[in-house]
Amino acid sequence: MTLARWLDARHPAPPPALRARIETALGSQLHEESLDPAETFLAAAECLVRALLDENATSRGSALDLLAADALVTYAFEALSERPAHLARRAAEAMTRIAALAHGPDASAGLGAPKR
Repeated sequence: MTLARWLDARHPAPPPALRARIETALGSQLHEESLDPAETFLAAAECLVRALLDENATSRGSALDLLAADALVTYAFEALSERPAHLARRAAEAMTRIAALAHGPDASAGLGAPKR
């Protein structure tokens, strides 16, 4: 199933502006078959959050990007719930990846420790 079709099946649907931002974040992957939607959603959310952090984006103008990142993480966990046998492990990995963003690009490679 493509990510676009997966998103189309979500109810309630996100507001149009949020859906458009999510689609932009997913880029060409939106219309490709995805074997692991959770990973694709999480990676797109990481890119958005990393860009916000890199730009020190704290104004209201960043709100849509932050909402889109939140929605992508939510969709990642929703997709993970479709395969509950791996949910706990994948959820822990996802939280580690998201937390590592606060420590810079080197930490998101899986180290999770602050740079010294």
